[in-house]
Formats: sequence, C-alpha cells, structure tokens
Amino acid sequence: MKYIWILFLLSACQGNGQQTKQKLSVMKPKIEKTDQEWERILTPQQFHILRKKGTDLPGTGKYTYHFDKGVYRCAACGAPLFYSDNKYESHCGWPSFDNAIEGAIIMQPDYSHNMIRTEILCANCGGHLGHIFDDGPQETTGKRYCVNSTSLDFEKK
Repeated sequence: MKYIWILFLLSACQGNGQQTKQKLSVMKPKIEKTDQEWERILTPQQFHILRKKGTDLPGTGKYTYHFDKGVYRCAACGAPLFYSDNKYESHCGWPSFDNAIEGAIIMQPDYSHNMIRTEILCANCGGHLGHIFDDGPQETTGKRYCVNSTSLDFEKK
C-alpha cells in the first residue's frame, strides 16, 4: 500500500513532466538559521517538509479542501505567500494556487526522483513549499503552485 501512495505522489507531483517556463530565482532567503535552530522552532512534520523537502501525503493536509478568505503564510517564518483568491481545486491532493504574492516565492530547478520540476521556496526563510507546474487554470495564469499544507499557516480575513 505504501508503494502505491509513493507512485501516486510522484505522478501527481510531476505535473505532466513539464518544467515551468517562469524564470528561476537567484535570490537568497532573508532569514538563515541552522537545522538545529529550525528543529527547535518547528514541529517534526514541519521540519521534515520545510527544511528536508518532504511531501505531505495526498489529500491529508488541513488546507487541501480549505477555502476560507484570507492569507496563507509560511509556517516557518510567517511571511505572506498566497491570497485565498488565488486558491483553486485542482484535484491533485494538495492545496493549489494559480499565483503567489509578488516577491514571496523563490523558484529553483529540482531534479530529484528522476523528474524535472521547479521547486518553490519561501523567499523569506527558504522553506520548501512544493512545486510549480504549467497545468493550472488557462483562464488565469496557467500555473499550479502545488503546496504542502504543512508548510502553510492561514490568517483568516
């Protein structure tokens, strides 16, 4: 059963095997801490996702089917990342957004798991958020920011 989830996870996160055509960032995060400092601040699950580039199991995150109005923030540093107006149901098993708050995200190539993807990180602390794909809503940006719920906090409007 575990291997079925892993296969599903890898195929759902692959995003049709496309790497986004957006420019990749060369910025460095503003907050820099050691793993030991992050481990003291974050829960074990947050540390695994945000600092060790882990992934929530599909459909398990508290924000996957969450559609209240407000702002999604980085769970590590509190930086605003996404407005709820940009969240949509992608049926991929993770929270999905078609746009991020300007300057909130760093993008970098990710060649792990024999795939070509673009990783998204918090521009403030460098926390791993998920990946971006080119299979989002065509009527808006065409982007799907596929984000781990564990990497997010929510501030209700």
